[in-house]
Amino acid sequence: MTAAAALRLNRLHPSPCEEVEAAAAYAYPEPDGRYLRVNMVSSVDGCAVLDGRVGALTGPADQRLLVLLRSLADVLLVGAATVRAEGYGPVRTRPELRELRAANGQLPAARLAVVSRTIDVDLGSRAFTDAVERPLVVTTELAGRDRVREARRVADVLVAGERTVDLGVATDRLLEAGMPRMLSEGGPHLLADLYASDLVDELCLAISPLVTCGEGSRITAGPVLPTLRPQRLQTVLERDEFLFLRYVRC
Repeated sequence: MTAAAALRLNRLHPSPCEEVEAAAAYAYPEPDGRYLRVNMVSSVDGCAVLDGRVGALTGPADQRLLVLLRSLADVLLVGAATVRAEGYGPVRTRPELRELRAANGQLPAARLAVVSRTIDVDLGSRAFTDAVERPLVVTTELAGRDRVREARRVADVLVAGERTVDLGVATDRLLEAGMPRMLSEGGPHLLADLYASDLVDELCLAISPLVTCGEGSRITAGPVLPTLRPQRLQTVLERDEFLFLRYVRC
């Protein structure tokens, strides 16, 4: 990895230092079963979406980190509503990480796995038609046969559940398919479901230096958990007034 291409961040916690390489700071643990990381962004006052999208909350450093985290993962698990709202394109790998992926036995790019009960997603979008690696659709038995047949033209279809997607089954299947390093970008409903299923190992939360007011959604959208999920603060990094927090399960 060249110094010119590497994303460098200031480390505030633990052991403050001027700069660290983001690729090293966010390296996945050695594979020992699945490891599910979630990457989300929020304003200082807790807003996760503006006008249905996160775009207004992000910045250059946050966008570079997003691409980096995708470049480290085997699979990118995203809800269909987020894919539609954000206009997802094909998942790419940062050039400086291609050799690292090859050394780890990974495919050239992470596979996109879209979660949708009825395959309510544009199968003609660039996320499918221009994909570097064949995408997946994670769905349920509610999806009609014709829709499943259509999806299989551009993606592998994984049926996990009758009326709702069983995320435990889905992530087990992804692990069995050789994708232990998992990343999700939500949206809020999927993240709430992942926490409800106790599947999240690490939350990467970017705090945007903006105050929005209003009644924007949080990074999770779902019922209060019957058992709260305590988190441990792993690292705090900074660049361009953004804070990048990493929380891991206790």
